[in-house]
Amino acid sequence: MIVVKTKEEIELMRESALIVSKTLGILARQIKPGVSTLQLDKIAEEYIRDHGAEPGFLGLYDFPNTLCMSPNSQVVHGIPNSEPLKEGDIISIDCGALKNGFYGDHAYTFAVGEIDPETEKLLQVTKESLYVGIREFKKNNRVGDVGYAIQKYCEGHGYGVVRELVGHGLGKKMHEDPEMPNYGKRGRGKKFIEGMVVAIEPMINMGTHRIKQHRDGWTITTLDNKPSAHFEHDVALVDGKPELLSTFAYIYEALGIESNEEEEFRQKQLML
Repeated sequence: MIVVKTKEEIELMRESALIVSKTLGILARQIKPGVSTLQLDKIAEEYIRDHGAEPGFLGLYDFPNTLCMSPNSQVVHGIPNSEPLKEGDIISIDCGALKNGFYGDHAYTFAVGEIDPETEKLLQVTKESLYVGIREFKKNNRVGDVGYAIQKYCEGHGYGVVRELVGHGLGKKMHEDPEMPNYGKRGRGKKFIEGMVVAIEPMINMGTHRIKQHRDGWTITTLDNKPSAHFEHDVALVDGKPELLSTFAYIYEALGIESNEEEEFRQKQLML
């Protein structure tokens, strides 16, 4: 069952989403060769708690850390460890926060130093596909419209679209209805309703779409060990159109990147 949010609840969810956005912005300044994912995890937990929220992932389904940290061929759910990041790595950071009874949850894949052009293109296309999908999250559309748009865009570039892992509704629970696959057929699936909030999150592989789960019960990698990218936003359906609750603006500020990619999805001006 889809849980519709009031406008007041959506604003509370925006607060939760922005805690995550700011956390990712703080981490963006720290990501460099020699830094471990466990160090980044501690920074994130401290920042979230210092700003009146609780880490959304820590203890959720018994996950042991604040962040899911997934380098290179890891798709999602990587567990932070003491191994240092290396020049040329990529690292997907998925972060959640619980504030005012509502969750925020979104992700970004970072380059560690200079990365090769092929991997850079994977990150670019995956992030572009996120916005391709968000454009389809609108009045009278259905879940399949979002999935179809993402799948067509990414497969058009020769990439594999993960099937077993999906986006989801978001609210007082981390995972609510509906599931939001990154593949599908137009006109299929649940219809979008005013006031619903979802996490749209393409998980795209450079090679095969097939994946494998490791013995730790969490870590998921590509079957061919080629790189995977993951980008995620929290989006509400407001006045029949997609409204971003999360933002990459804090990341871009930290990295010195100029972008207007989010403007079409904002009815309220973001104050940095």
